[in-house]
Amino acid sequence: MTRWLGVALLPSAEHTRSAVQLQTDVGEDHGLQPPLSPDGNLPHVTVFQGPFLDSLSPERELRTIADSMSLPEEIRLASTGIVYQPTGWVFLSLERPKLLTELQAAVLSVLAPHLDRAAFDTSKDTSRFTPDERASFAEYGYRYTGDAYAPHITLGRAEEDIALKLVGSAPERTSVQKEWTFDRLTFYVMGEHGAHAEKLVERSLDPA
Repeated sequence: MTRWLGVALLPSAEHTRSAVQLQTDVGEDHGLQPPLSPDGNLPHVTVFQGPFLDSLSPERELRTIADSMSLPEEIRLASTGIVYQPTGWVFLSLERPKLLTELQAAVLSVLAPHLDRAAFDTSKDTSRFTPDERASFAEYGYRYTGDAYAPHITLGRAEEDIALKLVGSAPERTSVQKEWTFDRLTFYVMGEHGAHAEKLVERSLDPA
């Protein structure tokens, strides 16, 4: 059976609340979907997500990933703005330091053998993807790997014209804090629009 799962960085409790509030502020009355919540769809930065075979063990794989590299107690990422991503996505864009590139490489190394490649959506319209995103999608079934990796917190999705309007007017209605802190790795079940719908395994970045 195919399972749609992901690995992500979770923000600190304070910044989880900040992200939930930011979605509300940016979305105005339009209600970006799905709603973020500290107790439901968690704000997160996806490292990788996709369809997996039953051979994957979230607890084992997350432990292997974390043990394969030296991680600090916290990862602090600078925000680079609220951006629109085709089609209809509203992202809080974040910087991509070398550590995140290395973390994704470690995740891909551990998880790639368990990918259910037969479940990749080959009918997906990738005409608005960049060349790097198309290459990433073809190789891993996920748009953002390698040179295409674009760390972000998804603030939600809306009709394209609404999403464009919200992103364009966001600077007039809200201010975005300059730095966001992440202190946990998680394996999660993907929900609506790839949301962090259910936490399967969680661990501190540096348990020691």
